[in-house]
Amino acid sequence: MKFVHDGMVLGLGTGSTADEFLTVLASAIRAGKVRGLRGVPTSRHSELRAEELGIPLVSLSKYPRPEATIDGADEVTPNLDLIKGLGGALLREKILAQNSGKLIVIADTTKTVAKLGTHSLLPVEVAQFEHEIHEAFLKSLGAAPTLRRSPDGSVFVTDNGNYIYDCRFAGGIDRPHELEAALRARAGIIETGLFLGIASVALIASENGVQELQRQPAITGK
Repeated sequence: MKFVHDGMVLGLGTGSTADEFLTVLASAIRAGKVRGLRGVPTSRHSELRAEELGIPLVSLSKYPRPEATIDGADEVTPNLDLIKGLGGALLREKILAQNSGKLIVIADTTKTVAKLGTHSLLPVEVAQFEHEIHEAFLKSLGAAPTLRRSPDGSVFVTDNGNYIYDCRFAGGIDRPHELEAALRARAGIIETGLFLGIASVALIASENGVQELQRQPAITGK
């Protein structure tokens, strides 16, 4: 909440951790501690949750540069590269993150890793059209892909009408930037859960308190 102030436009994340933040944010608004704040949701779920809690909402088209987005993450490395999207909102989450002044991640120590893909699956959002053709391509990149399904067994459909392949990488992802480039160059692949060089701050909770991590600038050549 120290990153929240009166009158700001704030991207509202998706997922169980983001839901906890929305609850606290709504409480502060009702108590008059935060005035004039407007939120931009990253999913239909966060939109409905914000409406339920009484958080005023606006669109990104009308407010194209939110001051910040506050969201969870599925994995966080020491330099604040992330895997996101196990909640199914990776495309909208990345749109908000890239258009915000900063992305602030809230997570706990179970989400911290030395290398991406160590624990979490990597979500890859694809168009429905002939989506099966992507399985062989994903395998060629070292992934073990699984088409995501809803609890009732039906294929999971994102807010944007797409499917998701959850990709396991044995031993983690060695070269995430190369992987991201290869995936994004493939027709039919809409977005990936690799959030590289996007997050500015990570708040990592443990039994001993909350540690604030800042992304360090990239080291350039001599």
